[in-house]
Amino acid sequence: MINKINQYLFRSPDEIGFDNYLILIICFLITVLGFLGTLTNLALRLNWQVITSTTIPSIIFLLLYLYSRIKGRYIVSKYVIIISCIILLNYQWFINYGSEGPVIFLFVVLETFILIFFNKPTKNIFTIFLLLNISILFLIEYYNPLIVNDYPSEFARLIDLYVGVLIYLLISVFFVNTAIKFYIREQEKAQLADKLKSAFLANMSHEIRTPMNGILGFADLLKNPNLTGDEQQQYIRIIEKSGARMLNIINDIVDTSKIEAGLMKVEIKESDINEQLEYIYTFFKPEVEAKGVKIFCKSTLPAKEAILKTDREKLFAILTNLVKNAIKYTNQGSIEFGYTKKGNSIEFYVKDTGIGIPKDRQAAIFERFIQADISDKTAHQGAGLGLSITKAYIEMLGGKIWVVSEVGSGSIFYFTLPYNFEPGKKIIIQKDNPAEKTEIHITNLKILIAEDDETSEKLISIMVKEFGKELLKAQTGIEAVEIFRDNPDTDLILMDIQMPGMSGYEATRQIRQFNGKVIIIAQTAYGLSGDREKAIEAGCNDYISKPINRAELLAIIHKHFMN
Repeated sequence: MINKINQYLFRSPDEIGFDNYLILIICFLITVLGFLGTLTNLALRLNWQVITSTTIPSIIFLLLYLYSRIKGRYIVSKYVIIISCIILLNYQWFINYGSEGPVIFLFVVLETFILIFFNKPTKNIFTIFLLLNISILFLIEYYNPLIVNDYPSEFARLIDLYVGVLIYLLISVFFVNTAIKFYIREQEKAQLADKLKSAFLANMSHEIRTPMNGILGFADLLKNPNLTGDEQQQYIRIIEKSGARMLNIINDIVDTSKIEAGLMKVEIKESDINEQLEYIYTFFKPEVEAKGVKIFCKSTLPAKEAILKTDREKLFAILTNLVKNAIKYTNQGSIEFGYTKKGNSIEFYVKDTGIGIPKDRQAAIFERFIQADISDKTAHQGAGLGLSITKAYIEMLGGKIWVVSEVGSGSIFYFTLPYNFEPGKKIIIQKDNPAEKTEIHITNLKILIAEDDETSEKLISIMVKEFGKELLKAQTGIEAVEIFRDNPDTDLILMDIQMPGMSGYEATRQIRQFNGKVIIIAQTAYGLSGDREKAIEAGCNDYISKPINRAELLAIIHKHFMN
């Protein structure tokens, strides 16, 4: 009950920040203390000026509390608090018995507030101003002792000083103690982050070296001239599988970087969730059954209602990540995934009978670079990025994710997405399958390959040689422009973006100054959001990211030369 009241009154420091959290507490405390001070002054029968000196701050800081709590504009409140306190303290100095009263202690509390809440040079400016202000007040009282009032009795003076010192001491202790706790917690977070970073680097080293070992090791074995055809094909499949695994790791890191940089975009399309679940079921079934585990897929909506307006690719990635996660940690029993409609949302679930997740790790698994077992005692594959990416995708799409799990009994991952189906509307599901367009009937193209990496240039040359009558090669952007200028009949340029001397973007811009017809396809190893837009803006006709997929490249060429 107390935690709920505290959360409602002051929010959480993790949610709004430590400084803002303290601002709410300060405003609330001064409001309460001002009210109590007013009652004390009334009980002591002090003059009306003293009574108003506590009533006015109570009203001002109540308004500041409400403004900060409702509007959330804490920076404004912070400066208003300082300025109001200085004005009120000067007012109280003269009506609340000057240096003989408790006001003097409030200057100490105010300086504590300044030191905690402000950075240089603002902190230094306020501190110097406060010291000058106090000095001036003492000088005024020294030369004009009658300007301040006298207590009606010694008893009233002692009680007022005692209550004032006690209250202000408690406030100072609270400020300093709260700040110390906060900084200790931040230090612990930093230490945990350092530990996680070390664990992540060690894990990444393992994750990258393992598939690299498969790639380099079996590539070396392929040199053996005595291999049979079946052995060669087996080794090639292992190399492909290892390469795909390493690419998945790199893609996870790139996706995480996009999310952190705010570059990840959402493309809303109509998506048939029954079809997506069926595809995932068909895709993973052989892998699951090979482990001796059963897999089930449950769809509850009829085909005509199983439509969401969402980012189809991100939904597919979310479901794939969760199912892959279930497969990874389930060695017996079953895996089940599906969804149910609940009000205005669809609640998806992925259930397994795997190893389960400890209670104290269930929140942490959605953080970046964290697995349920940081020390990786179970030696499961994974960089600890999949669930953090999944969580970010779900939040981008307007949903939320949570897990219910028991160690040894398995886990159920739930996530929701808004259900925005419109009955009676004609639904057109877009399906892009570049592989269906890979049959190329194009020949006699003159192609310029601008690529500074020898391996990439060799690979692209092999991919396009079947329909190229002549291949030209450039290793720099400057060379690409010069070669094209000497060969204006070139049909296609495959332009690497990152080249020495001149980037592919600039080379494209220079080529477009004297030729606007040649087809230029940008190719880059960056694969970041916005690369396609940059390429098109520079003058490229299309874009492809590395590692280049042959079917995708041929589909792009087909699009530009067969239409």
